[in-house]
Amino acid sequence: MRYSFSMALMLVLALNSFGQIAESDMKTIFDGSSLDYWEVPENNVWWSIDQGTLWAKSDAEQKGSILWTKKQYTDFVIQMDFKFGEGVIDSGIFMRGENEKNAQIQIGISGSLKRDMTGSPYVPKSGYPVEAEGVKELLKLKAWNTIKAMAIGDSYKVWLNGKEVMNYTLKDANLEGPIGLQLHPGRNMTIQFKNIQVARL
Repeated sequence: MRYSFSMALMLVLALNSFGQIAESDMKTIFDGSSLDYWEVPENNVWWSIDQGTLWAKSDAEQKGSILWTKKQYTDFVIQMDFKFGEGVIDSGIFMRGENEKNAQIQIGISGSLKRDMTGSPYVPKSGYPVEAEGVKELLKLKAWNTIKAMAIGDSYKVWLNGKEVMNYTLKDANLEGPIGLQLHPGRNMTIQFKNIQVARL
């Protein structure tokens, strides 16, 4: 009984005050100089580092790419800065994989909805079950933004530039897998990332 109560208390604290719990445990997985923590795709033409930032750029055939972490994660929070580049930006953060049991946190324009859905969860075969709130006022189209995304069990939360914008529960979610950054296929686009950090919860 004491163990169950302790676990429940830890979950509540993580959900409500994750910043206090996780900030000291945040580990840098992209420091601007290497991709040591990532599985670089074969024949990589999409991902490059320039002046401390990670660039994702479409290839000529617009095949797209996903940059996956080498490690698997269960409960975690990931934080990064991103900046829109050229083209129609369609990117996101895969939370533990890319099938219908995983939520992807959108960054940029939804291909299906044809409008910005930054901060909203996309679930394959289900679309966007909820939409992030207040993003239009928070999102900086020509400057750096900071996004935090948290997964605890089957619950997901997102903060954009310091404000909570999304809270969602995915039934029967996959509870372990890698984190991925997406360069969507069928797009001619660039996007930059920096200061990528993750903490296990």
